[in-house]
Amino acid sequence: MAKKAKLKRIAEVATFDNVLEHQDFDEAPKPAGSWNRDIFKNDKPIVLELACGKGEYTVALAQKYPDKNFIGVDIKGPRIWKGAKKARENSIDNVRFLRCYIDHLATFFEEKEVSEIWITFPDPFLKIRDRKKRLTSPKFLKIYRQVAANECKVNLKTDSDSLYRYTKKVIAMEELEIADDVSDVYSEKPEDDLLTIQTFFEKKHLEAGRTIKFLSFYLND
Repeated sequence: MAKKAKLKRIAEVATFDNVLEHQDFDEAPKPAGSWNRDIFKNDKPIVLELACGKGEYTVALAQKYPDKNFIGVDIKGPRIWKGAKKARENSIDNVRFLRCYIDHLATFFEEKEVSEIWITFPDPFLKIRDRKKRLTSPKFLKIYRQVAANECKVNLKTDSDSLYRYTKKVIAMEELEIADDVSDVYSEKPEDDLLTIQTFFEKKHLEAGRTIKFLSFYLND
């Protein structure tokens, strides 16, 4: 993205009423514990999409499930801009975006405030020395547990064989329960409305002939 266009999006996203930025709370109370009461103004379950990128999955989920509240989390404003803009233009009121680092989740959410987590096509961090950066690593699962409800599920969608296998090892190591395991989404569940939502990057992966995998597991033992 050209620098001028990027800066324009950063400025514009700061004005969106459906985007909360971490710096907004430098001198104001954090939203932890108040998402339902003060922001969504309802008591619907809260679902996060972490590293949401352009927010395409977040918005699509919100459209499919009006009985839930969805929050896309990413640190990069120019990416969030697209999903936030679409949600505003289509008056989708059960979606918000939060600009913050994922390892700061406990700063912005209260214990047991999150009912479900989605992670779609995250960076697989293929080098062994980077495995702690993987969003399904024990380090991040510990962070998620700080805000997760008792029956919270983590849903991973990825084109990476390495991340898929690694996540299954972490699930086994932590003795967690698998809710769903799909090694090839478009062969095994080609008509699944939930799993066949396609983002810009997923379409690129499919064009390149990559296989899309899905894992869903309960966060608490």
